[in-house]
Amino acid sequence: MRVLVVEDEALLAQQLASALGEAGYAVDCAADGERADFLGQTERYDAVVLDLGLPKVDGLTILRRWRDAGLAVPVLVLTARGSWHEKVQGIDGGADDYVAKPFRIEEVLARLRALIRRASGQLTPELRCGALALDPRAAKVTLNGAAVRLTSHEFRVLSYLMHHRGRVVSQTELTEHIYAQSADRDSNTVEVFIARLRRKLGASFIETVRGLGYRIVEPNE
Repeated sequence: MRVLVVEDEALLAQQLASALGEAGYAVDCAADGERADFLGQTERYDAVVLDLGLPKVDGLTILRRWRDAGLAVPVLVLTARGSWHEKVQGIDGGADDYVAKPFRIEEVLARLRALIRRASGQLTPELRCGALALDPRAAKVTLNGAAVRLTSHEFRVLSYLMHHRGRVVSQTELTEHIYAQSADRDSNTVEVFIARLRRKLGASFIETVRGLGYRIVEPNE
């Protein structure tokens, strides 16, 4: 899963990016409104953390541009504590949720997980497919209750498939959602991650739909 962090305070942006990376997300950062608008319009994200007070173009303007362009990505707005009008403007402008500064990083992570979960139609915090379970809160995967050790990219691939269970996901879509914008992307490596996941989980959980992509399925489903 991939997240865009839009924050002009360098230290806070670094803290958010670090925490999101440790939680298993691919993270891009933008320090001003122009860069954020460009990335939001040209890259594919599963969620955005958007500060409203940005240089060059303010966050509310960016949010409205995205919504007017039909971008439905979940957006978590960061507002100044006590600025109730910012919260109202953010929600009216198309934000899905907000957090007031200063905040706990854990709260941001929890709210992002909820936004991503709702956007993909998942009802419970833990994602399950038969005996396979993925917990985004702890970035852990278990099979029949036993922990499965995955690399960061393997986790991202499995997380994306689990969030979109029942839908065929193409190699291109997976590539767009498991790598940050600065990464050297190669859709062929997706096949490598899928092969590794099959070795660790069993071949029957990930189905290949020839010519289209992959789908997570419960064995004997």
